[in-house]
Amino acid sequence: MKLRRALKGQYHASLAMVRQAVERCPEGLWLSGHPSRPYWRIAYHAIFYAHLYLMPSESDFRAWEHHQERVNSLATEEASYDHVTPYTKSQILEYWAQVDGMVDAAVDLLDLDAATCGFHWYNMPKLDHQILNIRHIQQHAGQLSELLMADGIETDWTGSLRDL
Repeated sequence: MKLRRALKGQYHASLAMVRQAVERCPEGLWLSGHPSRPYWRIAYHAIFYAHLYLMPSESDFRAWEHHQERVNSLATEEASYDHVTPYTKSQILEYWAQVDGMVDAAVDLLDLDAATCGFHWYNMPKLDHQILNIRHIQQHAGQLSELLMADGIETDWTGSLRDL
């Protein structure tokens, strides 16, 4: 089905942009930012939700083996982030590889005609939710790229389209 091929390609391209942003991030920027939104946490957030929303439903999700509670959230109202151990770039890239590696099989298993997406906090059809998930990855890939550019580091979003 051409639609599944397109979804897979856009997932891989979006995730490649996140990977590039992680790889190009200097150590000084990696830990910087608001306590709820340091660079590393934005990258983790994008990958975590890509992983979660590739599942048929919330009950099918199994967190990454190194997942820390509440680290996936970018909420600003949390009082303390002292309990959080920042992920290293190599850990984030390991998780990225796991999620990127599961995209094709995960998309093949989805019922793209389902009237509901499988996540109680969203009221939309499954296909709409998949497009929303790709947009979410792109939102944070752009955010990471902007932080890099502000630090004088260029990114190339077109490089992620080479394999489409």
